[in-house]
Amino acid sequence: MHALLDPAILFFVFGLLAGLLRSNLELPAPISKFLSLYLLMALGLKGGFALAESGLSSQVLTGLGLGLLLAFLVPLTGYLVLRKLLPPLDAVAVAATYGSVSAVTFVTAVQTLDRSGVVFGGHMAAAMALMESPAIVLAVLLANHLRRKNGAAVAVGVPLAATADDAPSASPASLRKVLHESLTDGAQLLLLGAMAVGLLTGDAGKEAMAPFSIDLFKGMLAFFLLDMGLLTARHLSGTRNNSPWLVVYAVVAPLVHAAVALGLGNLAGMSVGDGSLLMVLAASASYIAVPAVLRHAIPEARPTLYFGMSLGITFPFNLLLGIPLYLWCAKHVLG
Repeated sequence: MHALLDPAILFFVFGLLAGLLRSNLELPAPISKFLSLYLLMALGLKGGFALAESGLSSQVLTGLGLGLLLAFLVPLTGYLVLRKLLPPLDAVAVAATYGSVSAVTFVTAVQTLDRSGVVFGGHMAAAMALMESPAIVLAVLLANHLRRKNGAAVAVGVPLAATADDAPSASPASLRKVLHESLTDGAQLLLLGAMAVGLLTGDAGKEAMAPFSIDLFKGMLAFFLLDMGLLTARHLSGTRNNSPWLVVYAVVAPLVHAAVALGLGNLAGMSVGDGSLLMVLAASASYIAVPAVLRHAIPEARPTLYFGMSLGITFPFNLLLGIPLYLWCAKHVLG
């Protein structure tokens, strides 16, 4: 309950309720984009300052290595489960969405750890950046394999009443193009660039940037989560006609992924803070970067399916219940 009383979380709940009431409250798209870029820049700076203080230690390498392992493990195992519930290319798209990460969920978790006084390594922001792209690459490779193997049959099972938004809108993108888009994504580059600036400037840079990257952070996060609440409410309709098993997957899969991350973190001797963030990364699902790429890379898949599951169910679940639960588990297992 204490976690739900955080102002940023309450603004998310407020935005969600306002959206469900069909209020005309909204943030202009340029402001929403600015807020997301601000949060990534502030997070990257914070990670860079922390890395400048700690250096490249075995703890850092462990966190990055486990992050990469999960970035391959989660989408592959997810596809093996989802192919029993969905047409092949839909299964690939949903698995990729859950195999990648949500920056906003991670930023909220960082704020929760700060508020709780739990120490964590700045390198976990780099782990987040590393974990974003592998699922996209695996999805494109698997989709191309399915197309070669089955041809048009891979799309069999898509409901006949699919909306225009669900219909293929373009030919599948080439692997080279998808790789370029995923590895040069502006948000990801900003995160890594800010981290490099923080690493190079150290304590002097931290002091100079504190009014921007520390003092404003909480308010900016609250404002952005208000917008995310409104956005979530608008996309809840994408989950209404799904199989109940997919709704179960959208809640249970994050818990399973977080449990796997906790087990790996325990074996590796991770700290409570780093282990918590690894759990959050494993449990989160992308609703920005991956869906944007998948619409071009796998046009046969239904965007309302993978976008509705990740944003309409998993994101609010993680924000309201998941993050406090992961932190509690990490404290009891890794503490």
